[in-house]
Amino acid sequence: QLTLVESGGGLVQPGSSLRLSCVASGDTLDSYAIGWFRQAPGKEREAVSCVSSSDGSTYYADSVKGRFTTSRDNRKNTVYLQMSSLKPEDTAVYYCAARPRPDCGSWTYVLFFGSWGQGTQVTVSS
Repeated sequence: QLTLVESGGGLVQPGSSLRLSCVASGDTLDSYAIGWFRQAPGKEREAVSCVSSSDGSTYYADSVKGRFTTSRDNRKNTVYLQMSSLKPEDTAVYYCAARPRPDCGSWTYVLFFGSWGQGTQVTVSS
């Protein structure tokens, strides 16, 4: 059974950078597309990014495009979310999630992802 664990969150000032990690165990990530989602208090969970396993293609929400980069290292069974130029509106709990197919088709739909981590808090505040 695939288990995901996120880490790397914290409290940072606006304009700062953070790198989140999502480490998998119980299975290899070779055949999973991995998404990053976030949920702010009182708001619905929203899609942030996705990286495919077929060709490493990446996809981003408009709100983070140009500031966030997702990548994967299948040898380490790990996916990363590099976040830069952070804004207060990026404050949320960030989750990684896996879907049992290699592509990111319709990646913004939460229900298409079956395995989720416990989340890591990112707070951007001065």
